[in-house]
Amino acid sequence: MAMLLEIGRHETLTAAAVALRYSPSAVSQQLKVLEHEAGVPLVERSGGRIRLTAAGRLLADHTEEILARLRTAEEQVRAVSRLGHGRLRLATFRSAGESLLVDAITYFQGHYPAVQISIVEGEPEEYIAELRHHELDLVLTYDYDRLALPFDEGVARDLICSDPMLVAVPHGFWPRDEPLRLADLSGVEWIASTPGSAVHRFTERACAEAGFAPSIVMHTDDYHVAQELVAAGMGATFLPAIAARIHHRGVDVYEPADVSLSRRIYATYRIGGERVEAIAAIRDVLISLGSGD
Repeated sequence: MAMLLEIGRHETLTAAAVALRYSPSAVSQQLKVLEHEAGVPLVERSGGRIRLTAAGRLLADHTEEILARLRTAEEQVRAVSRLGHGRLRLATFRSAGESLLVDAITYFQGHYPAVQISIVEGEPEEYIAELRHHELDLVLTYDYDRLALPFDEGVARDLICSDPMLVAVPHGFWPRDEPLRLADLSGVEWIASTPGSAVHRFTERACAEAGFAPSIVMHTDDYHVAQELVAAGMGATFLPAIAARIHHRGVDVYEPADVSLSRRIYATYRIGGERVEAIAAIRDVLISLGSGD
C-alpha cells in the first residue's frame, strides 16, 4: 500500500522505486500482488507514465491516513521513555533560525543531551509537505498582517511570538528624532523578497495601505543582503524586528508611525504531535522564548 502511494505521487515505477529504495522489478511484482488481492486494476499505463485508477486513488487515500496513524503511534511508543533518547527533525526560515531556534536548541540540548536534533533551512511553503509526510517533526512557520496565507489540514500550530515589521532606510536618510511614516517612503525605491513569496506580497499590500505602489527595483530573500543594499543607498526594505536586533551600522530602522505591521511566528507540527514528548518539549521552549519568559 505504501508502494501504491508512491506510484500515485511520482507516476513512474522507477521514481516510486527510488523513493522506496526498492528495485523497479520489485515494485512491479508487488503491484501485481496487490492488484490480485484487490481484485481490480489499481493503475493504468499511458506511454512512460503510470497513473492510479479510481480504485487505486481510493486505496491510496486510505493508505496515507493509515501510514500517518502508524507513524504517530511509533513516535508515541518511542516517547514512552520520555526524553532519554530519540530524535527531533526541525525546519526553519532563516531569520527565526538565527535567533529563536538557536536559543531553543541550546537550552534543549543542555537539558536533554540524548535527543539528536537535525535542522533544515528554507521557507515554510517548501518544507510543510515534508512535515505532513513525517519527514520532519516540527517546523517554524509565519503569517503576516494584510496577508492571509493558506493553512494546511492535518497540522496544528501554536503561536511563539508576534514580530513587528520595521522599515530599514540608509543611515541619515531620516532624522532620528522624527517619526517616519510609511507614506514618507512613497518616492523611494524598494528592495523586496523574490516575486511570489509571502514577504513580496506583504510589501505590496502594506505600501498600498499607506497610499502608494512601491517601486521595487531589487529582490532578495536574505535579510542580510537586503541590509547591505539599503546601506549602499539602493532603497528601503521591510525588516522583521527579530532580524533587526543586530542590524547593519549603515542602516537606520524605524517602526512606521502611520501603520502597525507585524508577522506571527508559529511552532507547527502534525496533529497529535504534541503527545510526543520531544516535540512537546521543543515547542514549549520556543513558546517560552517567544514570550520572553
